[in-house]
Amino acid sequence: MTVLSHTAKADTVKMPKLALPLTDIQVRNAKSKEKPYKLTDGGGLYLLVNTDGARYWRMDYRFAEVRRTLAFGKYPQISLAEARDKRTGARKSIDAGIDPNHAKRIEKIIKTKASANTFEIVAREWHANRKDQWQPRTAKNTLHRLEKDVFPYIGSYPIADIKSPVMLDVLRRIESRGAIDMAKRQRITCKQIFDYATYTGKTEFNPIPSLSRALKPTARGHHAAITPDELPAFIQEFEKIEGRMFVPTRVMFRLMMMIFVRTSELTTTEWSEIDLENESWVIPWCRMKMGKKKLNPRKVDHHVFLPKQGWELLRELHVITGRNKYLFPNQRDHEKPATNFGILAAIKRMGYSGKMTGHGFRSLAMGVIKERLNYRHEVVDRQLSHASGDTYGEAYDRAMFLDERKIMMQQYADYLDAAGKKNVILGKFSRAA
Repeated sequence: MTVLSHTAKADTVKMPKLALPLTDIQVRNAKSKEKPYKLTDGGGLYLLVNTDGARYWRMDYRFAEVRRTLAFGKYPQISLAEARDKRTGARKSIDAGIDPNHAKRIEKIIKTKASANTFEIVAREWHANRKDQWQPRTAKNTLHRLEKDVFPYIGSYPIADIKSPVMLDVLRRIESRGAIDMAKRQRITCKQIFDYATYTGKTEFNPIPSLSRALKPTARGHHAAITPDELPAFIQEFEKIEGRMFVPTRVMFRLMMMIFVRTSELTTTEWSEIDLENESWVIPWCRMKMGKKKLNPRKVDHHVFLPKQGWELLRELHVITGRNKYLFPNQRDHEKPATNFGILAAIKRMGYSGKMTGHGFRSLAMGVIKERLNYRHEVVDRQLSHASGDTYGEAYDRAMFLDERKIMMQQYADYLDAAGKKNVILGKFSRAA
């Protein structure tokens, strides 16, 4: 009995002392002493209490046969429960063969990099990369819209942290003010920004494609335009107000109907492009829509082929504005061109607001010339200055359609005169030989 008792006593002495887990009260009531000391929680985790009373969570561990220490933060910013969660995570890293200190440094680098790549920083980088491909006005408007509609809400967010619900909220803010089409445009712009961020390694996810069905649909359609059957009544309404219009505005309206160039191409026409003596009007390619492209511009001058009625209008206009740079100078500053406001105002006074636009004259002309004058689509298309889509088509535009288009434009002007006098047949008929 004596031997067994002695053995049992010896075994008891050899057993290690178990560390009891800390309690919230122990941690909260830990006071400073003359020297720093530790309150151990187990598993390498302890609370280091400094002489100034500051308390820090630390964890001792061994990795690659070296003793190391991992810092978890300061109490009470990091609670006891949070410190234990961090200990559990560190133990998992060690078991997986990863030094938690090394993993912590990598995570810090990633977070620093992410904070440097905010949405606004990446968006401005994307804009700077693209602006040489745009017209100055496009570049300016694109950035202005981002500054107005997007940057105030997510500009400071790391782009890698922005998910679909956040972007949907931004776009719906735009919708809420009734700007449905603008919300759609901003969705496309933001998609391009996220694409750029993905290509450059700033994020791994583009949240925009999933939002295509979440926004309100926009009304699809072309610019408002009357039909060929509505043309006679339209001209008669114009003639009712024509006498009360300023000559430049009246001439602009008549020319827009007659030659159906784009409104911006007509309003910015300079007298230097007009040869009244030889009755020639050619718009330089650099002023045309496709010629203004930064990449691969279409370098084809546009022959207007003004009919005789048009030359009469220009001679009348030349008496009034011929000493100015532009056919239609701005009333406030003659060094600048006018806008198409006069045309839109006239359309409104005629009662055609929402039914006709300045661009609608192009659709109207296409319908009349194809349906009533029986011209081939490609001939009208060239007169509209649409790209042919192939290299040979561009040469064909310059060499083969010019004479035919000149005749076509005179016939179209004659048709407009007849329509104003109700001397046209509503319906299709063949072109005279």
